Parts: sequence; C-alpha cells; structure tokens
Amino acid sequence: MAALQPPAHYNSHGAPGRPSPWSRGSAPPAGGAQNYSSRGAPRAMEERVAERLHGALGPLGFEVHAFKVGWYNAVLQPAFHLPYPDDTLAFVVLSTPSMFDKALKPFVNKERLKIIRDPVDQCVSHHLSSVKEIFPDQKVDVIFDYEILPSRRPKFLAQTAAHVAGAAYYYQRKDVKLDPWGEKKIFGVCIHPKYGGWFAIRGLLLFPDVQVPFLEQPAPVDCVSTEEKRTELLELFNFHWQDGRYRDIIEVKERYSEEQKTYFSTPPAERFRLLGLTRFTE
Repeated sequence: MAALQPPAHYNSHGAPGRPSPWSRGSAPPAGGAQNYSSRGAPRAMEERVAERLHGALGPLGFEVHAFKVGWYNAVLQPAFHLPYPDDTLAFVVLSTPSMFDKALKPFVNKERLKIIRDPVDQCVSHHLSSVKEIFPDQKVDVIFDYEILPSRRPKFLAQTAAHVAGAAYYYQRKDVKLDPWGEKKIFGVCIHPKYGGWFAIRGLLLFPDVQVPFLEQPAPVDCVSTEEKRTELLELFNFHWQDGRYRDIIEVKERYSEEQKTYFSTPPAERFRLLGLTRFTE
C-alpha cells in the first residue's frame, strides 16, 4: 500500500474542522509479548477479543475494526509510528449515528453533574476506558482522537487507522487521475460504506501483550469508485465541508438525526444548553 498522507483533522463530533494537515503511545510492554495466533488455532485470539468488544461497544452505537500496528506504521513516516511491535493487535473505534441516542444521552443523564468538558469526548472516554474492565488479564492502551503530543501532532492519524483496518476508505488527491486543483492544498476524507460521512473516528484500543502475526488485512470498501464522484467528494469536503454535503456522496443507510445535526452545528459552548446542562468549566 502506498504511503498515506496525513489526513484532515476530525473534531470531537466527527465533522471536520477547517481542514488542517493533521487528524486526530505508550511504550511496548517490558516483558515478551504472547503470540496467541496460529494457523492451526481453533479460534484466533483476535476473534475472541473482537467478540467481547462488539458485545460491550456495539449496543452503544460504536464499531470496532481490528488491525495490526505494522499495517499502520508501514504507510506512514517514522514520526507518526505507533510505538509497538508490528504484530501488536489494535482496534480502531468508530461512532455511528446511533451513538448519540444510545451512548451520549444516557451518559449525560447519568453523569450530568460530572460533565465539565466536551460531553461527547467525555462520553467516549468513559466507554472506551471501561473496556479495560472486560479484559482484567490483559493490558489495554487507549488513545483518543482528540489527544495530541507536545509537538501538537495527534497521537494517531485517525483516517489512516480506519483505512488500514478496512473500516472506511480514505480518499485522497492521489485517487483522482485528472487533478483539477492545481496548486491548492487538498485534504482527504474517509467514507464509510454504510454511513458515508455520517460517522466519526473516536480512538484506538491497543493490546500490547497480544501478537497476531497471521491476522489478514481486509481491504476497505471502495464505495466512491468513479473519478467523477471522487472529484466531487474532495471538492465538497475541502471547499464546502460546513454544509455536510460530502457526507451523502453515497446512498447511506443511516445518518445523523436532525437533533444530532443541530447539536453538532451549534458552537461548543452552547451545546450544554441543548443537553439540558448549564455547567461548563474550561
């Protein structure tokens, strides 16, 4: 796979901020990692881990997609590498349109007195961090889409992770043969085969002690397959991203509700009111 370029930045609600060069680690385990996967194994370790994750996060409106750290590192410059061995098991976590009702609203109703920052970020942090409880015998590292390094680079490139995991296709300028943009800077965007652009990449779950050398890489679904539609997608995303038309570049099976659209189109400081919250502390 050719090297992927750093993607546009996705803010906490899955809509891109004004396009920028970045999207939104810990050290490898001290001891030797365990190799759980083998060709003759009756059931691969990654399948058992994925089943637990689906059971915990699926009902909340999240999707999880497995990948090996090596797939991600192979398409990026060393400065962007995740500091884990190539065969380390990882999952990229997406939020689907249903997350708003299935996870965010219940979280706000239950934790309203504890919400002191972005409600969506705090909700996602709560649920992804809770995953550690279902793997008491495993080390689980969590990286969120909004985390950045001291250099101001994101801790991981969200759209690259989604692409190598087969979760969503990351369309870039190089995917358009007849480039109409000249010297303009053009940023890429991920499109989900079911949700189009109506989803968000929320974080990574990494299992440093689980090595999966025989995990097979799935190809992302190329759902925007024509030159004309790819050109239209990148044009809409780069120059008309605020109206959200790029999200419907394909026929989608589910999109954000009107309530959800209103929430995410409202300035962050005013969103608390929409959720019935009044408290906000920087």
